[in-house]
Amino acid sequence: MRVAILTNEYPPHVYGGAGVHVEYLTRALARHAEVQVLSFGDQALPSGNPTVRGVPRGEPVMVYDARFGKLFDTLQRNLQMAAQIEKADIVHCHTWYSHWAGCLVRQLTGARLVLTTHSLEPHRPWKVEQLGAAYHVSSWVERTAYENADGVIAVSEQMRTDVSALYAVEPARVTVIPNGIDASEYRPTFNAGVLRRYGVDPAVPYMLFVGRVTRQKGIIHLVKAIAHLTPGMQIVLAAGAPDTPEIAREMQQKVARVQAAGAHRVVWIQTMLPRPDIIVLYSHARVFVCPSVYEPFGIINLEAMACETAVVASRVGGIPAVVQHGTTGLLVPYASDTFARALAGAVNSLMADPDRCRDYGRRGRARVEAHFSWEAIARQTSDYYRTLLGPGQDS
Repeated sequence: MRVAILTNEYPPHVYGGAGVHVEYLTRALARHAEVQVLSFGDQALPSGNPTVRGVPRGEPVMVYDARFGKLFDTLQRNLQMAAQIEKADIVHCHTWYSHWAGCLVRQLTGARLVLTTHSLEPHRPWKVEQLGAAYHVSSWVERTAYENADGVIAVSEQMRTDVSALYAVEPARVTVIPNGIDASEYRPTFNAGVLRRYGVDPAVPYMLFVGRVTRQKGIIHLVKAIAHLTPGMQIVLAAGAPDTPEIAREMQQKVARVQAAGAHRVVWIQTMLPRPDIIVLYSHARVFVCPSVYEPFGIINLEAMACETAVVASRVGGIPAVVQHGTTGLLVPYASDTFARALAGAVNSLMADPDRCRDYGRRGRARVEAHFSWEAIARQTSDYYRTLLGPGQDS
């Protein structure tokens, strides 16, 4: 079975959960199929399984609105992706950034088109800030791909419901296969020297956020919540890659304000950290906070749970399928006007109870090991491919 994986993100260029998903899934899928990966970037692994080819940026397109540049770059790279795939039984696309290429490959090769639903454009209207009217094109590309897909993988039951509601995809074309985690890599790992390197005091318990500076991840709500946290708390924000200059400025102003207030120790790490350092930050944290306002799954919570860290997360999207309220952490209903104060209440409750945090952490680790291994997820994915191909067409 020949599988072409099309993606925006692939190591070493990974900045979000979709990229993490593709990295680990392709590695595990290679035990079940012949896998080739085409990704935005300069990657080059021409031999072995999987093979990887990066698609570099092309000549810039002259646009009258600078916000359209990302759209036209994406479309150019999609053309290059489609032109390079000679044979495939399955073409599997991740996020709208590769959907147009997948539609072309389906027509050119006869491959079955599979989409994994990491997120959906209609649920991210704030992207208008970033893309302008190009957001309407990204939404159109996404809709077209779902209308033409032979199969859809939703990472949670909520995403299955959303796909059917937004794009009228028949339930029979959608299966639920969750995200996963490599529990041998993400495990409790302690190194006080790593904390000191980033300005974190190892002697003071801390609450941790890891993620991009974007509306979707709810980071602004979390910064607002700091004013309601118990005085003296240490807050660590591993938050980089702002979506737009506007949200970058807003984040700078709000963090500066809470730092100047002096009631809490606020450490803001603005660079994208190497994975080993992130694992150490997870492991030392007493509480990990995921304040997303939209989250189809929330792989970041699996990472924290694998490191035996208690979680406070918003009760949105697929997060309740990962974080069990009162067992591995606390879930906070999202309501824009009360969310910051509710987040702070949940964080204060856990930070004041280290025994409960340790119990949640152990239960979270056990849940990860039992339900979210990449090998199990790759096996489910491979089996799903075969149902789409039918008997005798996968060899």
